[in-house]
Amino acid sequence: MTTTDMSMGKIILFEERNFQGRSYECMSDCPDMSSYLSRCQSCRVESGCFMVYERPNFMGNQHFMRRGEYSDYVSMMGMSSGIKSCRMIPMHRGQFRMKIYERENFSGQMNELSDDCENIMERYRMSDCMSAQVMDGHWLMYEQPNYRGKMMYLRHGEHRSFRDLGMSGTRFMSMKRIIDMC
Repeated sequence: MTTTDMSMGKIILFEERNFQGRSYECMSDCPDMSSYLSRCQSCRVESGCFMVYERPNFMGNQHFMRRGEYSDYVSMMGMSSGIKSCRMIPMHRGQFRMKIYERENFSGQMNELSDDCENIMERYRMSDCMSAQVMDGHWLMYEQPNYRGKMMYLRHGEHRSFRDLGMSGTRFMSMKRIIDMC
């Protein structure tokens, strides 16, 4: 049996670097920050974990944020336009299962994971991962082996094409479970 706790996150977003300017406190998903802030250049995660995105509606480059202070988020993470949306990652207890596919629409070679994978080429002889089905847990996908490069958050469900999530041109070569580290 698996459980997911939705009540464990709080992030405070600030318009300016070093926690200056107007702020917005968020404890759930926020698809568009522009309703609350003109821009977002620093943030403080008080509890839980969040994914922050450089475009509205959880699109574009994204970064994993755990508890801590990020005083100059723009230069630290290389997001030229700042944070435009954020998604709270619920805490998950239980097993982790995900099927990864070499091609879009669940085609090509398929492998099932239940633990972290540093390099799909070495472990499975897969040259690409372009779609996935998450059955249990929350996962971070990385474009390079050893959990480096651009990342993408995947939650429960079918992900037929990573392009649909605003990640065109990116392939994923390593995957990590988001476990109770938030």
